[in-house]
Formats: sequence, C-alpha cells, structure tokens
Amino acid sequence: MNKTLSFAALHFTVAFALGWLFTGSWLVGGALALVEPACNTVVFHFHEKVWKRIEQRRAQRAQQATAAVAL
Repeated sequence: MNKTLSFAALHFTVAFALGWLFTGSWLVGGALALVEPACNTVVFHFHEKVWKRIEQRRAQRAQQATAAVAL
C-alpha cells in the first residue's frame, strides 16, 4: 500500500502541474489533480494485484516443471 500511496502523491503533483501549466488555471489544475490521479491510483492498485497473481502462477509452473524433471 505504501508504494500505491507514493505513486498517488507523485501522480497528483504531476497532474496538477500539467493542468495548471496548460490552462493557467489553479482551479483546473486542482480538479485534474484530484480526479485523474484518483482514478489511476485505484486502477494501479488492482493492476498490481493482477500482476502478483501472474507472478505467483509463473512461479508455481516453474516449480512444477522442476519437480517433474526431478522425477
């Protein structure tokens, strides 16, 4: 979860800075900094969960293949 929160903080900062630089509006920059990164942070959390499952499955398959060769 710390990795996700760290990512969120960086993402909020970048979104605000870009929104403000492109529009010159603190309000638009703030809105972008709240909405877009919040959505991406949730998506990132689930993305990480999916990748952990993929990595676990790969490790299990490798372990099964090693066990099969040993027999």
